[in-house]
Amino acid sequence: MNEEIDGGAEPSAPVWAAFGDLMSVLLGAFVLILVAVLGVQLGLSTKLEHEIRQRQLEAQRRHALEQALAGPLAAGRVTLVNGRIGISGSVLFALNSDQLQPQGRVLLKSLVGPLSAYLKTHDQILMVSGFADDLPVRSTNRRFADNWELSAQRALTVTRAFIDEGIPASSVFAAAFGSEQPVSSNTDAAGRARNRRVEIAAVPRPGATDGGLHD
Repeated sequence: MNEEIDGGAEPSAPVWAAFGDLMSVLLGAFVLILVAVLGVQLGLSTKLEHEIRQRQLEAQRRHALEQALAGPLAAGRVTLVNGRIGISGSVLFALNSDQLQPQGRVLLKSLVGPLSAYLKTHDQILMVSGFADDLPVRSTNRRFADNWELSAQRALTVTRAFIDEGIPASSVFAAAFGSEQPVSSNTDAAGRARNRRVEIAAVPRPGATDGGLHD
């Protein structure tokens, strides 16, 4: 009788061994999945922290720029939208001209102090951008081949005016956009006047890590 009982129990041993191996495999797979999920979550968390930090730095930059330009902004001489300083082309230049008008030169000179103070605490440089409306200039001023050339010369004129007033040449550069980036419709005189403009924006210095504030 005992021999029959003992003999009947022997076949169940391999089943438990196989079950134990299966559980080991499942446990290992679960650990691998858990490690992968944690790795993804860590990566997402790091990326989110970086994005938050970048947005905080951008907010700090804009706030500092607004403070630096408080006087000209309050007087309505300039606008500040998304970190870009805007000046109407009619304030700086006569129609289809790249020569600074007296009031334009005075305005640019008033901006040098705030911009210089801003640059001293930020690892950034100034991009001076020239924009034009879509009317051809060739018929009224044959000095310029097209609006690209006119907008480029205006940007260069403002850039050189800043340098003449003390902003280091290494901290400012010119860019031209012609009529390709309008802020208003070119279907009427008022819209075209808004599109004839110069914008000044602080951008990261080439090679800078994040263009942020200095410690």
